[in-house]
Amino acid sequence: MSNTRRNFIKKSITAGIATTVFSNTEILAAANYDSNIKNSQLDFLFQGDSITDGNRGRSTDPNHILGHGYAFSIACRAGATFPEKANMFYNRGISGNKITDLQQRWQTDTLDLKPDVLSILIGVNDTDSVVKQQNIVTVEKYEEVYRSLLDQTKAQLPDCLFVLCEPFIMPVGRVKDNWAAWNGDMQKRQAVVARIAKDYKTIFVPLQKIFNDAESRAAVDYWVWDGIHPTYSGHELITRAWLKQVSKKLHFLHRIHF
Repeated sequence: MSNTRRNFIKKSITAGIATTVFSNTEILAAANYDSNIKNSQLDFLFQGDSITDGNRGRSTDPNHILGHGYAFSIACRAGATFPEKANMFYNRGISGNKITDLQQRWQTDTLDLKPDVLSILIGVNDTDSVVKQQNIVTVEKYEEVYRSLLDQTKAQLPDCLFVLCEPFIMPVGRVKDNWAAWNGDMQKRQAVVARIAKDYKTIFVPLQKIFNDAESRAAVDYWVWDGIHPTYSGHELITRAWLKQVSKKLHFLHRIHF
């Protein structure tokens, strides 16, 4: 990571802390300043399970490489809005992954890519392991490994900005059939991610409430078709929530309209 990019991340994080006292004009000025920093290209990496995977391509084909989920939507908007930055977007989500699977591939699929911004959404398969009582990843193990991955990343990439996304479920499909077990375990993992984000003083993207609130506008399966995987409309909810939270520290993202 170049000194310019390190300084950019540090300035953006510092500015993000003071966002609440900025006027709209000041925020826009900060965004314009950020977008014009010379050589401020950033590498964004999305990590997780099938929700992130989005049936992504495994080749260099740019038409399919990011999949068809929220990672693709975020990259589309940021890429089209800021072509002068030449930001790079990588998706390394793998369907079926738990936090322990991320652990096994962390060096090659995360650290070796040297991201400036690392977004993580993981947890639903960990809960599934408890519900099914197969290859169980306890809540305690989930937190232990999650923290160890962030610690490894900080050690090798001290200026990397973490974006921790809250895992979520909805009462439809097989999740609804065993809702008490699913919801009881998931709430514990949601609390873990919120706690880790607070401890590491980094970005937290709350998603459960967003999907809960969306139910007042349309049926549950309009947003999450099987209780776990979002529809295209559900992925849009994640995209908007992600951009809203991340733009608090990377001000240039305020220029993206939705």
